Amino acid sequence: MPKIDVNEEVFYTLAGDKCRETGESLRNFLEEALSCAKAELDEDSDKSLPLSERELKIELNDTNRPDLWATAGCARQLRVYYGGNIPEYPFFSRPGAPKPAGYKVVVEKSVQKVRPFLAGFVVTGKTISDAGLRDMIQTQEKLAWNFGRKRRTISMGLYRIAVMKWPIHYRAVDPDSVSFVPLQWDTPLTLREILKQHPKGKEYAFIQEHEPLHPLLVDAKDAVLSYPPIINSADLGAVQVGDTDLFVELTGTDLHAVTLAASIVACDLADQGFTIEPVEVEYEFDTPFGRSVVNPYYFQEPVFCSLNRIERYLGERIEAADCVKALKKMGVKAEIADDVERGADRGEAIAMPSEGIWARPPEYRNDFLHAADVMEDVMIGRGLGTFKPERPRDFTIGRLTPITLFSRRVKEIMIGMGYQEMIYNYLGSRKDLVEKVRGDGSRIIQISNPMTENYEYVRDSILASLLSSESVSGHSVYPHRIFETGKLVYRDEKENSGAVTRQFLGFLNAGREVNFNTIAAQVQTFFYYINRDYTVEESGDGRFIPGRAAAIRCRENLIGVFGEIHPEALENWGITMPCTAAEVDLDALL
Repeated sequence: MPKIDVNEEVFYTLAGDKCRETGESLRNFLEEALSCAKAELDEDSDKSLPLSERELKIELNDTNRPDLWATAGCARQLRVYYGGNIPEYPFFSRPGAPKPAGYKVVVEKSVQKVRPFLAGFVVTGKTISDAGLRDMIQTQEKLAWNFGRKRRTISMGLYRIAVMKWPIHYRAVDPDSVSFVPLQWDTPLTLREILKQHPKGKEYAFIQEHEPLHPLLVDAKDAVLSYPPIINSADLGAVQVGDTDLFVELTGTDLHAVTLAASIVACDLADQGFTIEPVEVEYEFDTPFGRSVVNPYYFQEPVFCSLNRIERYLGERIEAADCVKALKKMGVKAEIADDVERGADRGEAIAMPSEGIWARPPEYRNDFLHAADVMEDVMIGRGLGTFKPERPRDFTIGRLTPITLFSRRVKEIMIGMGYQEMIYNYLGSRKDLVEKVRGDGSRIIQISNPMTENYEYVRDSILASLLSSESVSGHSVYPHRIFETGKLVYRDEKENSGAVTRQFLGFLNAGREVNFNTIAAQVQTFFYYINRDYTVEESGDGRFIPGRAAAIRCRENLIGVFGEIHPEALENWGITMPCTAAEVDLDALL
C-alpha cells in the first residue's frame, strides 16, 4: 500500500482547526482520525527537530483513493470530516461549459497510437517552497508509480513558464531524430540514447523501447520540455525552489485516469494557496471528451443509492438527511431523491423508484462505480463506532475441504521423499512466468490494473517459482530438492468466467547426476504412495528438453508433465546445474 511522508507543519495547517485544538494528544487523535481516510500513522515525527523539518509517515490502505496520496489530499479529508466546508474549485470546466483558457497544448495525430492523452494546467500566485517542491515530487512519484502503473498509463511533468513559448505541441517522433539535454545530464542525447544511457531512461525503457515512434513535448520554438514518460529536459523542465509560475502536465494511455490525476494535483495545489489557470488541450483526433478539452476537467457521473440498499448492507435504517450529512463529511455533495439504481445485486434489476440519495463525487475522486460505494462513504462518514454491535445469528462448524486434506497428505509424502516445502506468490511478471521458462503464454491471465509489472500476471505454473529459488541457491550443497503445493489459474473457455483455478503439486530436483530417469522414478514413487495409476506419453512442452519430457495421464486425462529442464531456461535463470521438474494436477487425482 502507498506510504507518504508529510511535512508536519504543512499537514497540520491544511488539516484545519481540529488538529490544532487537539494539542498534546495529537498522536492519539491522528491514529483514530486517519481511519476516515482509510489510513494509519505509520511513524511519528522526530520531536527534537524544528517544527518545519518534522515529517510524519502515513500509510494509505485504499488504492481506490489516489487523492489521499499527498499531504494536501490527506489533510483535506481530515479537515472536511471534522466540520470543514466542502472546498470549491471554480476553475474546473464541465461538459458543455469550458472555462476561458489563455494557454493551449496541441496534441498531434502522430501520438494517437503511441501515448495519446494529455491533461495540464498552469500554477501561479505563490513561490515554490522546499517543502512544497518535495511534496510535488512525492505526489508525482506516487501517482505515476501506483495509480499510473510505473508510468505506463500516467506520468507527470513540471515546467517553468518563464522560459517557455506557447502553444505547446505534443507529438511523436523518430527516437533517433531528436536530441536534448535531460535532467541530471550534461550533454545532449537522442531519445534512443536516453533509454540506453540515462538512469531514468534505463529504468523506464520498457515502456517505449519497442515502439517505432516516441512521444515528445515541445514549445512553439521546438525547445524540448520533456520526453514523456521518461525524463524532463534540463532547461525547461528543471523546476527549483523559488520558482513561481509552472506548467503541470500529465500524459498517458487512459484519458479518464490522466484527467483525474490532473484534477487531483490541481485541487491539492489550490488547497495550498496556488492559483490554477486552465489550459486548453486541442486534439487532432477524436477522444471520449471531444477534440477540445479545457483542463482541469470534471467528467465524473453522479451515482444514486437507495436507502433500502444502505439498510440491507449496514443492518440499520438510516434516514436520507443523515446520509447526506455523512456524505458531506467525506467531501461528497448529495441530495435526497426518489430514483432507480443503475444496477442491483445478483443481476436483479431494481425496476421501481425508491427513496435514496444522489451522490456527486468531488472533483478529485472517481471511485463511485456502484451504489455500494456510496453506501461505504455513508458508513465511514457516520462513523464505524456509531453502529451497534450484534452477535452472529448463524453458527457453523468449519471443516477442511477434501483438496486441503489431500494436499496435506501430498506434502507429507514429498517431505518423506527428501523434498523441502516452499511457499510462493501467486502473482508475477510475464518475464518470469513465461519468457524465462520458455513458455508460450497462451493460457496465462493478465491483471487489468496491476500495481506494478512485477505482479502483473497470475501464475499458470509452479515451475517458474521453483526455478527462481534455484537461481539463488548455487552456494548450497547439492542435490537441491524443493516442492510446493499451491493454486494455479489459467484460461479455460469452457468455464463461465473464462478461467479455472486448480491445486497443483510442483517439485524440482537439481544436481550433477539428475536426469530423466531420476525424475521418472520420483514420479513413480509419488503415485505409488498416493495409490493412483497413471500412464505417460511423449510431451512437446517447450520448457523441457525435447525427447526428455513426458506428459502424465490419469483416468484418460492429461494431469501433468515431468522431464529435464531446457538448458535455455536454466541459462535465463542463471542456473548452472542440471534440473529436473514435475507438475501434477492434484484436483484431478481426488
